[in-house]
Amino acid sequence: MLKNAVLIGLSLLVSLATLVPLASAQDDPLAAWRPAFDPSGAQYTYILSNIDHPAIAGIGVGYRIRDKVWERSEGRLYVDFRPLAQLGGERDVLQKLRLGAIHGMMCSSVAAANLSPRLGIVNLPFVIETFEKLEKFRNTPELFDEFAAAAHAQGVTVVDFTSYGPYGWATTTPVASLADAGKVNFRIAEAPVNTDLYRAWGFKFTVMPWPDVHQALQTGVINGLDHTLIVCSITRKFDVARYFTPLNYAQGLYIHMINRRWLEQLPEDLRKILVETIQEESAEARRLGRIQIEEETARAREAGVTFVEFPAAERERLKEMAAPVYEKWSERIGSDYFEKVRARLGD
Repeated sequence: MLKNAVLIGLSLLVSLATLVPLASAQDDPLAAWRPAFDPSGAQYTYILSNIDHPAIAGIGVGYRIRDKVWERSEGRLYVDFRPLAQLGGERDVLQKLRLGAIHGMMCSSVAAANLSPRLGIVNLPFVIETFEKLEKFRNTPELFDEFAAAAHAQGVTVVDFTSYGPYGWATTTPVASLADAGKVNFRIAEAPVNTDLYRAWGFKFTVMPWPDVHQALQTGVINGLDHTLIVCSITRKFDVARYFTPLNYAQGLYIHMINRRWLEQLPEDLRKILVETIQEESAEARRLGRIQIEEETARAREAGVTFVEFPAAERERLKEMAAPVYEKWSERIGSDYFEKVRARLGD
């Protein structure tokens, strides 16, 4: 019964997000997620930031963490979750996280490498590109523990992550080959791995903040978008980009990071409640994310989006062309760790 309720609730939230324009100043896109309790009496507050919309399962987890932590802590700890870039863009928030002005952040994996190169391993093409590899990476301590400690020198620790699905190309014209891709101006994130990758691939690209993407698509400044199906569907990029090529070269993640000093100053019992709840709910969010891909794929097809198959030989060619990126980032990540990840994940 509870399982069904969760899935129904997720579908309802996604439907609401699809029906309501996300950029409307007159609407409150977060009204459905207001807490059913008064947090004003909490002894401690955990300020948690994210840039995107909570209708995405990997983001909506922030509210489930909020409610469960409140219940388990008996109202002592309040998770003040702020999605939709309420606290600023990701680069700005990363700096605030390091300084402790913000306590936690569910940071997109593409931006996380700006904090520590080792966090960029999840963005390298065809390394952790499937859900099976992702779960193996998360549940193998010798792999995940080094990843979690990657930003300790920056005063930040990784607790867990959620997924927003495998990457592909949303475009205004069909992309079924490398030649087709060569005619597209792709928007990519403000992220060092992605910049190096698109240079190696030889494609035209524009580095652009996420809030500017929709208008850029509408006006033709860009005619392609490097992102996941879930995000493109929920944020209505398919209103303009009517073709999607499921390239599946990497998994998009929201990496849950916490300022170490703040976490260590939290009473031990509350620290345990917070960390365990984040881990439990993150695992559930990854499961729900796989369901959400199926739901959003069906929704996109019903809306007339054309799915374009990219040939396996062309995909293999992309992997070969990425060799300079592997070499550069292996050095930055740590070659021993990089090779260990690839060996353990079967690449």
